[in-house]
Amino acid sequence: MDENALTVCKLFVVGILVTTLMTSGLSATDNVKLEEPARARVDQCNETALLAEMEKCADQFRSDMTLIDPQNWCNITHFIGEYNLFSACTETKAVHTGCYWPNPLVESYIIRVHRHFFSNCTMERVVPVDPPDDTLTVLIAVPVFLTLVMIALVVWRSKRSDVLA
Repeated sequence: MDENALTVCKLFVVGILVTTLMTSGLSATDNVKLEEPARARVDQCNETALLAEMEKCADQFRSDMTLIDPQNWCNITHFIGEYNLFSACTETKAVHTGCYWPNPLVESYIIRVHRHFFSNCTMERVVPVDPPDDTLTVLIAVPVFLTLVMIALVVWRSKRSDVLA
């Protein structure tokens, strides 16, 4: 093998190794056991108890939201943790009272909470913004580089086909 072919083979093997190392262990579900809540029978749903439980979830969410400045209520990054706890609470309480989740009763309750906390949040039109120059450079350079490498491999292989056949 000539020196260029050996270099290309080495680069190819290194690329495969790097890709394998970078992608191994990226799955979030490999080490986490996901438990599905027990599904309740729909005909045993106690709507009165469910409404009482929803009040408990909403009270906790209200107390959590009082710790956040009302000017930040429209920015989800400021209250995503509290909202996640509220959502998990409604799901857990619905299942424990024998109701499925989501159901119309829970949805209407969540809508009331939304109207209370997020009614002043306007739907402003988002103006698209270009990514930073470094990110844009990488997003352009990688496909161009891979295209050039593939073209070089095809040309090199087509020139070497008579020797390797």
